Amino acid sequence: MQPLKGITFKLVAVLCFITMSALIKAASDQVPPGEAVFFRSFFALPVIFLWVVARGELRTGLRVKSPMAHVWRGFIGSCAMGSMFAGLALLPLPEVTALGYAAPLLTVVFAAMFLDEKVGVFRITTVAVGLIGVLIVLSPRLTALRGPTVEMGEAAGAVIVLLGAVCAALAQVHIRNMVKVEQTSAIVFWFSCTSSVLALCTAPFGWAIPETRECLYLVLAGLIGGVGQIFLTSSYRFADASLVAPFDYASMIFALAIGYLIFAEVPTAQMLIGALIIIGAGVAIILRERHLGIQRNKAREAKTMQWGG
Repeated sequence: MQPLKGITFKLVAVLCFITMSALIKAASDQVPPGEAVFFRSFFALPVIFLWVVARGELRTGLRVKSPMAHVWRGFIGSCAMGSMFAGLALLPLPEVTALGYAAPLLTVVFAAMFLDEKVGVFRITTVAVGLIGVLIVLSPRLTALRGPTVEMGEAAGAVIVLLGAVCAALAQVHIRNMVKVEQTSAIVFWFSCTSSVLALCTAPFGWAIPETRECLYLVLAGLIGGVGQIFLTSSYRFADASLVAPFDYASMIFALAIGYLIFAEVPTAQMLIGALIIIGAGVAIILRERHLGIQRNKAREAKTMQWGG
């Protein structure tokens, strides 16, 4: 294990994903969400393919044991991605980022529902606190439903992003099942393939021919997204998931900086308070899981020593 390297890779991945989101947002005036999903997925494929080749996994790394599992993963993941991209066209980047933090909290709920994972009082309470933070971020948008058209559009954007977080959480729960039989490289590669095909299905609903600058943004978004996926996957090779997971929330720092410098977006105090509550709840769950993991390992070691002695 190389913890510092793992953390560095995770931060690079987070920066890549926020940069990708900013590029999608910059092109959102011209390009609908379905088309953005296609560019993001299709142009990530060469990067991921080269990564698989570099790891020497071309023969075995892309083999699939359950094709329908990949199709389902692609469908749910594409819905999540499309919802987030639609939200980027309507809301400030930091707000979309904050609402996206609902996904890890909802993953805890869905894991208990669909995977029969045991959820104690601590996690239930922490998830509830985190969801209160989501409501704090969301509430100004919901109160604007009867306001002017612009405000109604922002309210719709907030709801769409939240639906995207629900889809992202469902995708994570599904991936937990997939990793039991599928290789990570196969999951990553075939997701990009599946989402590219599914995104093409949205073409009859109104794709646009982007101008040169917006086209460049979209291609870069795909390439950078692919690079981010590689750094994200690699970070877990050098450090425990419980160690690098809290660094996901560094994305808020990057989102605030890019939102302010590039899009002149100034976050409200209420959005920041809600985001801090969500982040606090997420980090608490991660640290709790790490503590329980350490305890379980110590128990196994003690049992092994007992039987060995």
